Amino acid sequence: MIAWIAPGDPPDRFPPVERALTEPEGLLAAGGDLSCERLEAAYRRGIFPWFSPGQPVLWWSPNPREVLIPGEFHCSRSLARRLRRGDFEWRMDSDFEAVIDGCAAPRARSPGTWITPDMRAAYCALHARGLAHSAEAWRNGRLAGGLYGVRIGGVFYGESMFSREADGSKAALAGLVRHCLDEGIGLLDCQLPNPHLRSLGSRAMPRAEFLARLAAAGASP
Repeated sequence: MIAWIAPGDPPDRFPPVERALTEPEGLLAAGGDLSCERLEAAYRRGIFPWFSPGQPVLWWSPNPREVLIPGEFHCSRSLARRLRRGDFEWRMDSDFEAVIDGCAAPRARSPGTWITPDMRAAYCALHARGLAHSAEAWRNGRLAGGLYGVRIGGVFYGESMFSREADGSKAALAGLVRHCLDEGIGLLDCQLPNPHLRSLGSRAMPRAEFLARLAAAGASP
């Protein structure tokens, strides 16, 4: 049984992540809301929201956790050439709403989206508080790709990414990796594995190690 969170419960009322289900992997709780306070409390505990339209808010903490250590980012030769040529201009937070809309747009293999209007509003509110950020790749004055997520302490919790042209999201991520190395951000949370992230250097990390890294990076309660 997963825990139920009532909307009026304190924002930090989450069960221990060790109680998360193994099927589906990482499902911990349902209910609650998407207030800034609850979202920040969740991220600090290694928990994130992910649900489909018509469902209650579902909270997850998978084991293992997919992560990208900035120093382990794999930049292909072709991408490195494009970056050296200056094909893309990297920006941060120049158009957060355009990035989250790009992530929410239908895709060929996934016509639906989990970025509901409530999710969009919640992360825009986090952005207004200085917690949510967008990494952006621009080309010829147009947004070519990007990603958004939440930064707390020395951890960047990635949420979603998109491309409008070849290498757009990879260029945005490459810029974010450089930013992390410059700023002392030692961990990029990718939540769940997929072939695209694995090709860029992500790997699985046991949940206990992930939580320990959150604590060391000043990102836990």
